[in-house]
Amino acid sequence: MMPSEYIEQLCLAMVAHQASDLFLHEDQLPQLRIASLMNTVGETPLTSSDIDSLWRACRVPDSAIDYDASHVSDSGVRFRVNFFRSVGRRGAVLRMIKTEPPSMSALGLPEELLVNWVSRKAGLVLITGATGSGKSTTLASMLHWLNDNLPRHIVTIEDPIEYLFESKLSLFTQREVGTDTTSFTEGLRRALRQSPDVILLGEIRDPDTAITALQACETGHLVLATLHGSNITDTIERVIRLFPAAERESSLYVLSTQLIGILSQKLIPNIQGSVSLAAEYVENEGVTRKWILEGKTHELNDYVTRGVNPKNTSFLASLVRLCKAGEISEETGASICGNPHEFYRAIQGISNTSSSTITLRRTTT
Repeated sequence: MMPSEYIEQLCLAMVAHQASDLFLHEDQLPQLRIASLMNTVGETPLTSSDIDSLWRACRVPDSAIDYDASHVSDSGVRFRVNFFRSVGRRGAVLRMIKTEPPSMSALGLPEELLVNWVSRKAGLVLITGATGSGKSTTLASMLHWLNDNLPRHIVTIEDPIEYLFESKLSLFTQREVGTDTTSFTEGLRRALRQSPDVILLGEIRDPDTAITALQACETGHLVLATLHGSNITDTIERVIRLFPAAERESSLYVLSTQLIGILSQKLIPNIQGSVSLAAEYVENEGVTRKWILEGKTHELNDYVTRGVNPKNTSFLASLVRLCKAGEISEETGASICGNPHEFYRAIQGISNTSSSTITLRRTTT
């Protein structure tokens, strides 16, 4: 069964306008998110029949309240879909799944650093940030580089699949939670029996998944994963809280030895009417291992903020560079920073942050 013609037209409009999200609510006009801004599209509110057609096309159970699924439009474009209810009425948010992953250079990522991380034989790489901050796109760019440069068996466990990869130098096995496996944890456990070199884990959500991911690293696998975390220290603290108290000490030891690096990112409205990517990142080596083992996240934060190592940079340094490059306004930088006084001091050069930090920019979501 296919969705209504109106839904299909909206999917085409989403592609044509390069919108990141399509919002559908019963009895309301649909909206598109374009360059972080909401835009009403069409002149006809969505009917219950329109929404019902999409629910049935995606095989959503009648009793479902919240449900994740995927949809392929008539034009062959894939979307991930979240179904929900609001004040008793049904709705859905669609996000387009791109089939051609962008390169790291096109995204403005620190390519040399990430190439080093993704070329490792084993260990854990975490890409963190809020929902919609481009984490999946960053991971896809890393896998894109691997596919072009190294012979690897790459197993992905996603909910849902974000990018479809065509195997080139690497071989891809892509699995979707709910369709190909029951959960992230189960998919990860099964992946270890599929002779993988690299495992992409769509998200670390619970203790079992976190511990199993570390065990995979210990047994010689490279694990790339996302996690909700606002910055590097928040990410470490969230991971620590996932470990059961009885296993925390041993799990912290494994984390401190197996973690390769963390990159946290934010998409920020820029002067050009699009978005720019600001990020902070740290490569785990030497003294940072000790701080992670001891849970001293404040020491780690101070180290990154000082910017004494070119493999590390802070959000403050990234925001300052974006502002000086004319990408974002000072007002935006100050508001995103959370500490306007600190930001304006850094803009004036009154800062311990190194000027050698790398600016990360993204012009599309």
